[in-house]
Amino acid sequence: MNDLASYTADQEDDIVVGVLSGEVDLSNATDLERLIAEAVPNSVRGLVLDLSALSYIDSSGIRLLLSLAGSLRWRGQDLVLAVPAGSQSRRVFAMAGIEDSVALEATGDAARVRLRTHGTLSP
Repeated sequence: MNDLASYTADQEDDIVVGVLSGEVDLSNATDLERLIAEAVPNSVRGLVLDLSALSYIDSSGIRLLLSLAGSLRWRGQDLVLAVPAGSQSRRVFAMAGIEDSVALEATGDAARVRLRTHGTLSP
């Protein structure tokens, strides 16, 4: 992975909260996907991925998120993305139609609540 992006994760009870910041593109998406997936043990409910500090994401980053959501779903876990309303990333996700496949919330707190109370299948 190059220095364009950084990822940190902490476990909070039954969920993992990850923060992805910087730029996600073809040069680092595959490595990031592996890094993020490895930080989610089978024993947790799922992953809240905070993208509020993301400055750029391209189609390979969108693929990363969709693939990650599918992998977690296969393991019986959920993914909720925290993406601020009005942010550039949120506009990219809307254009790509990602909200049909991955749960989006405006804040990390809202994403945590959604994951703990509803998972990703409930509105």
